[in-house]
Amino acid sequence: MPHPHCFFKRLALLLPGAVICHGQPVVTPLAIRAIAQVEVHATVQGRDSTRLVPAGRVASGEWVIYTLEVRNTSAATLPAPAVTFPIPQHMFYGADTAIGPGADVTYSIDGGHHFDLPEHLTINEPDGKTRSAAATDYTHIRWQLKNPLKANSVAFVRFRAQMK
Repeated sequence: MPHPHCFFKRLALLLPGAVICHGQPVVTPLAIRAIAQVEVHATVQGRDSTRLVPAGRVASGEWVIYTLEVRNTSAATLPAPAVTFPIPQHMFYGADTAIGPGADVTYSIDGGHHFDLPEHLTINEPDGKTRSAAATDYTHIRWQLKNPLKANSVAFVRFRAQMK
């Protein structure tokens, strides 16, 4: 199990199951795949419907739904893993959209070094004043699964982000 202050980076395309720990990549049995989708609304036979389709080019102000597929690739059960994911560049996190069944969600405003609940996150302004962090200040999301992840099984977590 990685050091608790290490965090998962979005390296799944380069190194499946990669974790950055003290600045060094470490191979773990967790493979994280990010799926970016957008909602498409249509009316079919007089009925409104919404479906998710892969995100292509995303325009400013458009919302993207990110689903993370967290796969335990090992033959052993992992005790309640934590999954950390950066808010994609050029995106703002959508307040209160991070979900994961059986997971506690915390956020970082400092590049993934420290995580806490939204009500405990504060920003020090250049003028010396302090303000509560807004969802647009978040840089990373962490889902702490409450249950073990069985061998060769998958957990899903999700959040929404808006293109700047």
